[in-house]
Amino acid sequence: MNDLQLLRYSRHILLDEIGIEGQQNLLDAHALVIGAGGLGSPAAMYLASAGVGHITLVDNDTVDLTNLQRQIAHTTERVGQSKAESARLTLQQINPEIIVTALNERVDDARLAELVADADVVLDCTDNFATRHAVNRACVAANKPLVSGAVIRFDGQISVFDPRSGEQPCYSCLFPQDQQFEDVACSTMGVFAPLVGVVGAMQAAEALKLLMGVGGSLAGRLMMLDGLHMEWTSIIVGRNGACPVCAAQTKGD
Repeated sequence: MNDLQLLRYSRHILLDEIGIEGQQNLLDAHALVIGAGGLGSPAAMYLASAGVGHITLVDNDTVDLTNLQRQIAHTTERVGQSKAESARLTLQQINPEIIVTALNERVDDARLAELVADADVVLDCTDNFATRHAVNRACVAANKPLVSGAVIRFDGQISVFDPRSGEQPCYSCLFPQDQQFEDVACSTMGVFAPLVGVVGAMQAAEALKLLMGVGGSLAGRLMMLDGLHMEWTSIIVGRNGACPVCAAQTKGD
């Protein structure tokens, strides 16, 4: 690190658990953020400010006026622009030293496998079960940690699915991909704006800890937030020995 980097990241470096080594780990890291909306905005902005050296943003949507109530990476002037590109501009303004790759595309399984394999940590900031399961499958196959968040109305949840130990559950253990779950859209149900900031910031915190190897993650736990009464509930999530995603992967190894 040069003198300017030592100054920029000094408040991290002052933390004994992080120090220069931990900060250097961030500078050398690559985070993949899938979704540049309500959750992806704060998550990516904190990753950028913390000094994650390379951030890849994936989103095939464009900025809409209705997004601005909660998707803080975007501005009124960018309505109609690609969300990935709009978020890239915001991150580069926060920290011009990092590399930000903006991908305005809808990724299929093959593309996901490629992107996940190139990342050190994956943040799922999407809003539908099909994509979440696709991301989970890619992370299990590539043995990469996944930080998953979701928010609707006044409710939020967050967890970490880390396949590296071979003992922790994956997303499919918690929400089996062969079961039918109804996707609930913000456009029909609404969402309390600050909650995506709360959960998105927590996703960034979990990702940063994973990249630096400090503290304990939310792997094996699901945290749920009742934002209307500001109450957290934490539940233990066990691994499904018959899970068609992670159990099959372990047997294959």
